[in-house]
Amino acid sequence: MAQIQVQHQAPVSGPNGVAPGAAGGAQFMLTSLYVGDLDVTVTDEQLYQLFSQVAPVASVRVCRDLASGRSLGYGYVNYNNLRDAARAMDLLNFTPLNNKPIRVMYSQRDPSLRKTGTANIFIKNLDKSIDHKALHDTFSSFGNILSCKISTDSFGQSKGYGFVQFDNEESAQNAIDKLNGMLINDKQVYVGHFLRKQERETALNKAKFNNVYVKNLSKSTTDEDLKTIFGEYGEITSAVVMRDADGKSKCFGFVNFENADDAAKAVEALNGKKFDDKEWYVGKAQKKSEREHELKAQFEQTMKEAADKSQGANLYIKNLDDSIGDETLKELFSEFGNITSCKVMRDPSGISKGSGFVAFSTPEEASRALAEMNGKMVVSKPLYVAVAQRKEERRARLQAQFSQMRPIIPSVAPRMPMYPAGAPGLGQQFLYGQAPPAMLPPQASFGYQQQLLPGMRPGGPPVPNFFVPMVQQGQQGQRPGGRRGAGAVQQTQQPMPMMQQQVSCMHVY
Repeated sequence: MAQIQVQHQAPVSGPNGVAPGAAGGAQFMLTSLYVGDLDVTVTDEQLYQLFSQVAPVASVRVCRDLASGRSLGYGYVNYNNLRDAARAMDLLNFTPLNNKPIRVMYSQRDPSLRKTGTANIFIKNLDKSIDHKALHDTFSSFGNILSCKISTDSFGQSKGYGFVQFDNEESAQNAIDKLNGMLINDKQVYVGHFLRKQERETALNKAKFNNVYVKNLSKSTTDEDLKTIFGEYGEITSAVVMRDADGKSKCFGFVNFENADDAAKAVEALNGKKFDDKEWYVGKAQKKSEREHELKAQFEQTMKEAADKSQGANLYIKNLDDSIGDETLKELFSEFGNITSCKVMRDPSGISKGSGFVAFSTPEEASRALAEMNGKMVVSKPLYVAVAQRKEERRARLQAQFSQMRPIIPSVAPRMPMYPAGAPGLGQQFLYGQAPPAMLPPQASFGYQQQLLPGMRPGGPPVPNFFVPMVQQGQQGQRPGGRRGAGAVQQTQQPMPMMQQQVSCMHVY
């Protein structure tokens, strides 16, 4: 087991081995444990045998895919009291099972805490020898840990970073203040608040930078020229013009400043200036992923602005004859106003798709064209004309229309009873001659018994109507006028396939 060479205080714990705050704020089931990082070969029986060594286990479940039956890599273990659950989590966390360490934590049914990332911290530049347990032991001195994990590759090797989530922000901040920049196994680590991808990208855009990118340079520009021009704004550590294998300039380069404020001043002063009849672009040096994200955001913003500007002035036309082209379409609609663009949509081979767009300068002109041209016969085909919508708007409108059009069909059908309040509870039987509930049409030919859901006791409250009565094969129904006082028909209870899995396996940590 890897050891982390950092001095830290004794772990904080409360009565019964449960850390303070484990039940406060977050909604935890203190007798139910979540077991993650399971090997796909681990079975319910193996999980039961491992956890029953600590205390009697109420139930276990390895969650599996409903279609394939393959393990999802996590499961649940339920104890009868919180003392046993706390002891099992303390003793069995990171225990190898089928040669893979498991991760044990309290079952957290409310996903809001996980999704918001509250009190979650990120650790990077970790030594590859540090594993889950070593990380957990180090950070447990700052408070109660809900989840602790080292990110690994497909071979189980550490990627050099991990995550620790505490039950409160104070513990997380304390860990950041004490350990950020510390040497752990001779490597200086970064410890900070966890940020989701979108938040990280926003932070990157606002972050200061020292490295400046310059493009559109002339062929004659040298490294010394860059140092001279950019040196006026601050101390430069390096300046280079990028060249190909033959030594020819690629017409772009990089300048690195010692101070981030100097880099910002250089960008502001030199971006757009002309040198040797070339207008320079000067900006923050970015990674490829950052550039792609920025360009995508700019494109989406441009498209949105264009759509907002032409809102109500752009018309969608379909049911066009194949002979109609851009010019013919423009002639058809030009009488209603000034047309800014007109296009018939075509496939790659140039054949008309039978649809197109006509954009007017004002929404009023488009409204007149819509009123006059919708339904008009053009080359023996009636045109369909409507205001053009973006894909997202069209999908939302169609979904709203579909939900309004769906008929409400009663779910009561023969052999599928719905039990109203006051109806016999689970496990009770209906006798021949006994009137069924009012919501179920009388059926003289079948006696039936409700199916019992695992974990529910007989005589309990009614449940939803997904319990279908199962009639034993070959059973004869009662004929009209049959003997009175006949006993209840005994039936073999049929199992409810997949039901237990659907009830228990709801989320992944």
